[in-house]
Amino acid sequence: MSPKPSLLAELIAEFLGTLVLMLFGLGVVAMVVLFPSRNPGETIHGGFTNITLGWGLAVTMGIYVAGKVSGAHLNPAVTLALAVFRGFPWIKVLPYSLSQTAGAFAAAALEYWNYHPAIRLVDPNLETTAGVFTTFPAFPALPQAGFLDLFIGTGLLVLLIFAITDEFNAPPGANLAPAMIGLVVVAIGMSFGGMHGYAINPARDFGPRLFTVFAGFRNNGLTDGTRIWWIPVVAPLLGGLMGAALYDFGIRRFLRPS
Repeated sequence: MSPKPSLLAELIAEFLGTLVLMLFGLGVVAMVVLFPSRNPGETIHGGFTNITLGWGLAVTMGIYVAGKVSGAHLNPAVTLALAVFRGFPWIKVLPYSLSQTAGAFAAAALEYWNYHPAIRLVDPNLETTAGVFTTFPAFPALPQAGFLDLFIGTGLLVLLIFAITDEFNAPPGANLAPAMIGLVVVAIGMSFGGMHGYAINPARDFGPRLFTVFAGFRNNGLTDGTRIWWIPVVAPLLGGLMGAALYDFGIRRFLRPS
């Protein structure tokens, strides 16, 4: 029997799993945004469908990296929901969240290093391309309008994670849960998120946003005066709790053996 991983091992797994997730996720956005076609309004490497599929695959790969060691939360909203509803130790919630955020920050730094020439050609003054790394409201005059979108999207994410991984339900076999969760992310991206970029993960949004500040992006949502950074942090945390509660009180209580 394998010994239980130490907290340090779990934090390294969360960091690396999130790093992999974010490298693929941010990478697909960079491919779409930074390489426009000669035809106005078109891109060489596809559009929003590519982004949703890319993020779904990114989540799957990240879970496969970290799942055996840390459970592959890769998302503070998932970690918080597991602490409230599944007995995950509260003492680990903050360390897990910080490791996830650090992994997302590191991924943003690597993406910037890789795509720096393209970013400088497309946006030499770093005024318009922070959206490669983080999210922004679709309607800047109504930034809070995206709160509900993120709340619902993250609620669906956590509800379905709980459903897919519930031992009392009908969990997928042969280690297919990561692929199923990736498909959930694809579905959420295609159905929700237009209001604020479907940042259904506070670490996914805040880590790269913090990097854009250090990198000198002027439109970063943190120091540019708009201060919209809190929306994709708070809404997913609350939405995840809502989704977990809906599953546990609406489904799981009928599945437990008496």
